[in-house]
Amino acid sequence: MLEPLNPKQQQEARRWLQLGVLALAIAGLFAILLVLSRAPGMEAFFPWIDFFRTALVVHVDQSVLIWFLAMAGIIWTLAGVPPIPVAWRRTALGVSLAGTLGIALAAFIGEGAPLMNNYVPVLQRPLFFFSLGLVAVGVVLRLGLLLVRMRPAHLSADQVGMINVVALTVAVACAVAVGALVYTWFYLPAALDGVAYYEYLFWGAGHVLQFAYTQMLLLAWLLLLAASGVRMPLSPRLLNGLLLLGLLPILWTFVIYLNHEPVSAGMRIGFTRLMQYGGAIPAVPVGLLVLYGLIRNRQRTTPAQRPLRLALWFSLLLFASGGLLAMLIQGVNTVIPAHYHGSIVGVTLALMGFAYLLLPALGYARVEGRLATAQPIVYGVGQLLHIAGLAFSGFLGIQRKTAGAAQGLDSLQAKLAMGVMGIGGLLAVIGGILFVWIMLRAFWGGPDRHRARGQASSPGISSTR
Repeated sequence: MLEPLNPKQQQEARRWLQLGVLALAIAGLFAILLVLSRAPGMEAFFPWIDFFRTALVVHVDQSVLIWFLAMAGIIWTLAGVPPIPVAWRRTALGVSLAGTLGIALAAFIGEGAPLMNNYVPVLQRPLFFFSLGLVAVGVVLRLGLLLVRMRPAHLSADQVGMINVVALTVAVACAVAVGALVYTWFYLPAALDGVAYYEYLFWGAGHVLQFAYTQMLLLAWLLLLAASGVRMPLSPRLLNGLLLLGLLPILWTFVIYLNHEPVSAGMRIGFTRLMQYGGAIPAVPVGLLVLYGLIRNRQRTTPAQRPLRLALWFSLLLFASGGLLAMLIQGVNTVIPAHYHGSIVGVTLALMGFAYLLLPALGYARVEGRLATAQPIVYGVGQLLHIAGLAFSGFLGIQRKTAGAAQGLDSLQAKLAMGVMGIGGLLAVIGGILFVWIMLRAFWGGPDRHRARGQASSPGISSTR
């Protein structure tokens, strides 16, 4: 379990967790529209391709960007560094929250077209860009507060030291991503516009952020493994060394920019190759160790451990599936979203389990019961069906980022594949809604009420009530 937190850490971590759950809730609402708009036969109800793309922009930015960055805020809060002034912490949270709400609101205000560039798709609307900037300011402020307080002595060989190592690598990755973004923006030619402009703008920064997410995934795996009663078959010092290897692909960013112009094929290929090989440096050895620990320790879990163990298993399976699909990509088709849905959802499931694990440490009741046990199963199975349908559709030539008649579902096999995608997507949406519901119930109970009942005697949140 997590080490006890001081009251200031608890309060700040609660707020970042609530922000992350809010982002997922917003993403879930837009995901319902996304899945319905792509299911066979639904084009009569969703004939507006731009509406599909607008919903996709908001869904991706909330679920892949803001949710992950909010969880990064939690990790930075858990780091064992000297206290941070309350005013600075509240400012970082406040502007991040304002930006999150603004991005969702921008879907309904303004007439700028959605652009489906990679990593951070955009709506060409002033409110969207202003809100995205607010999120960036909040995150940069919070990671800066961590970096100015981090010292080598904080990277100790214990649980706090492990959290500090990951907090440091995630902060460095986010800082390098911001630097790459600013550097690229400064050198982008004025003649470049539209999708090409934002594709180049976010290409380097988006790739670097994936390494931050991978580090967060590894921390979640290790904490979930320990919380579900499994001892890691490696000393803490060696484990910290493996986690620090995550800095290597992040720092290689400088090599790419020293050798290639920001707007060049060489830069794009360099980051693509870095993603193919760099992400595996820490993930493969840590993932194999976690898998070994799970296989060697198959004892029965307690009701409180069961959701954690299931989230860990499905996260491992999805993340590995995403990596396998990456090697099968040929052309611009739906194998690409199948790959990143596997990888990204693997991270999301790990962080969902991490969120469950956090609740008692933040003063809330733990989650247990049938609903909490079913949630990672429904979400995990749904996403596996979703990426299977996308992958098979891609093998049949269905192009990515299309909807309705534009998909070209002329054969029975293509319709069946996209039908499986739709069913899996709906199951995943249900799983996401279940997670948000379980977390909202925990928040509704409140830390004060939970402490009043008594930590030792509390039965936890029974999701069957």
